[in-house]
Amino acid sequence: MNDTQSCNSPMGTVATLHTESVNPVATELCGYVNVAAILDGSAIEPPVPSVCLRSDGIGLFYEGQFNVVFGDPESGKTLLCDFATVEVLAAGGRVLRLDLDHNGPQSTLSRLIDFGADETTLRDVDRFLYVEPAERVQMLHIIEHMEDWQPTLVILDSIGELLPLYGSNSNSADEFTDVHTRVIKPLTRTGAAVVGIDHLAKGADSRAYGPTGTAAKRRAIGGTSIRVKVDQAFTPDAGGSAYLSIHKDRHGGLRRHSPSGDREPLAGKFCILGDTITVQAPLSTDRNPEEKAPEADIAEIAKLDPAPTSARETRERLRWSDKRARTAFKSWQKESA
Repeated sequence: MNDTQSCNSPMGTVATLHTESVNPVATELCGYVNVAAILDGSAIEPPVPSVCLRSDGIGLFYEGQFNVVFGDPESGKTLLCDFATVEVLAAGGRVLRLDLDHNGPQSTLSRLIDFGADETTLRDVDRFLYVEPAERVQMLHIIEHMEDWQPTLVILDSIGELLPLYGSNSNSADEFTDVHTRVIKPLTRTGAAVVGIDHLAKGADSRAYGPTGTAAKRRAIGGTSIRVKVDQAFTPDAGGSAYLSIHKDRHGGLRRHSPSGDREPLAGKFCILGDTITVQAPLSTDRNPEEKAPEADIAEIAKLDPAPTSARETRERLRWSDKRARTAFKSWQKESA
């Protein structure tokens, strides 16, 4: 009897009997979800991100899902993940740091301590693990260990370095999917919030789309994808800040608690000021600065007679770039409404 047959009674299979004659037999091989147990529980609510909390208590990342933060170099991506690491450890959770970017343990530990991590907790191998995987077989052992260790948070720094470890190309959907199946999916199955750090492409259109590489990378995101855009450059002494916008939110739990109206609504602002490190929750009226045009551009459109009817017409009449015209036209429309 094969695995498929073991999911049905000896009377027959769906292929040979009428539906009412089939009596499915629950076995571990089938892996059916116990829907009755779920419905017998408390009221069913959509998932809400619970890792890397904003000032209003809403998280940026979902547990048991693959989440992504992406942006330009030195925009604050790794610092945001450091903040999440310290927060999870302080709450009693476990964190695995997979450092394929070779930031170095000294540098990473120094930042975590600066962010308020307890040194005793960092020394505890039952609470915090840091590793720089160099070979596939090492990664395999790590993944197998995580099945027992049960991390709360996994930081994967970075996606761009993980793929070459498996001889994979960032632009290949099949190759990314293979790596996702080997590494990322098993980590999410532990129940951890897996946060992958990724980078932006160089082209303007590609940057608007999101991280570098194949569209399969975006499809694989089961949690949130957060774009990080520097506001004030981060420096060791003065701190800094970065805008966080929602590029994707599969379950809508973060978007539901963020301003509406923008294509990529503002999720918050990551701020470091002295010893104070926060993700400030946005106000309902806050706009994504990247999607709001300068007042001068809006004024230029307002001068046009007759008024333009599309971003394309605006671009042609003012001889602007496509992005500038689209942003300004959208802002002008909102102000004119």
